[in-house]
Order: sequence, then C-alpha cells, then structure tokens
Amino acid sequence: MTGSGNNARTAVPPSREATHRFRSRFLGQWTAQQRRGLGARTGVGGLVGVTAAVLLLLFAWLRLGWDPALVPAGYLAVVTAPLIAIDAAEHRLPNRLVLPGYAFALAGVALSGAAGGIPLEALVAGAAYFIFLLLMNLAGGMGMGDVKLAGVLGLALGVISAAAAVAGVMVAFLLGAVAGAAALLARGSGPRTRIPFGPFLLAGYWASVALAPLITPAFATWTS
Repeated sequence: MTGSGNNARTAVPPSREATHRFRSRFLGQWTAQQRRGLGARTGVGGLVGVTAAVLLLLFAWLRLGWDPALVPAGYLAVVTAPLIAIDAAEHRLPNRLVLPGYAFALAGVALSGAAGGIPLEALVAGAAYFIFLLLMNLAGGMGMGDVKLAGVLGLALGVISAAAAVAGVMVAFLLGAVAGAAALLARGSGPRTRIPFGPFLLAGYWASVALAPLITPAFATWTS
C-alpha cells in the first residue's frame, strides 16, 4: 500500500504530461528554428542591419571619397553584418551573399582602370587572396566560403592599392591568431576548436579601408 501511495503522489496527470510533451517537442523546435532563421540566416534584425550598413557605407565614403573602391565597399557594407552573424552561428558564408561581391569588385576594377588606375594590382591581389586561402583549404585549415570571400576582398582592396591589400590580409590573420589562441586557452577548448574566419577577413578589410589614406602614400614612398 505504501508503494502505491508514493506512486499516486508522484504520478504526473495525463493532461500535464501531454502539455509538457507539446512544449518540449513543438515549442522547443519552433524556438530553435527561430534562432537559426532569424539569428543566423538573416544575421541581425532589420533596423540593426540597415543601421550597420549605412554606418559602414558612410565610413567607407569618408575614408575613400568618390573612388572606384567605393563600389565594392558599398556592397560589402550591406553584407558584412549578416555574413559575420551567419559565420559565427553556422560556420558558413552563403554564396548568395558572397558571390555577387565579385560583380561589384570587378566593376570597381573596371572603373579604376577607366580613371587611369592600375587594374592589374587589383586582379593580382584578388588572385593572391583566393589562391592563398585555397591552399589553406586544401590543407584543411579553411572553408571554401572563406576562400570565395577572400577573392572578393582581395579585388576590393586591390582597387585601393597594393598596400591596402597586404594590410588587409595581415590584419585578418593577426586577429584570427589572437582569437585562436584565446580559444585554446579557454576552458574546454581543444586543438580542434573551430574558429569562423569570415569575421576576421571582413575586419581586416574594414581596418585596411580605415588605414588606406595613411598606408597607401607611405607604401608608395617606400617603394619609389
């Protein structure tokens, strides 16, 4: 009798058990989908995303002026926030956001050539970025999304100058190395800890845009 009395006191009413199952199965699944859908796939809320794009575009214009490099910078201003959010959440960089960047970057290269610039610098920078990260991908240290994004960024920075392209990749790998070391030192991290590299590539690009008015003349003086 005592055993049956304990069972009676601890038994969960069928209605409550059904409600718990519903919440666990359907509401839990729904909230997970919302986190993946709203947080990862679109990256940020509409107002935040638009604000980030406008601020980055204004920043690029203030640093570059009405330069052909502003064409790819404008596109990258729009996609930077969602690319960072998606890569941080899912470790991937969607083609639908990355590949159109080649059209804008090549448009910047063409405008630069028409304005008397040296488009070969941009083409070499884009190819060097792409090939370098492709080799790292073949070695297992980089995703193909990073490789494709690197090609866009190399072209975009090459439109500014060779110095900007060199600075961009240096900043990206420096930041990535710091983040990797921090992850290894963090509790529970191991040598196989995955670090999304897309955010660091984009950070390197924007850092180079910020430094372009300083490093481009200095590099030209140094190489002359």
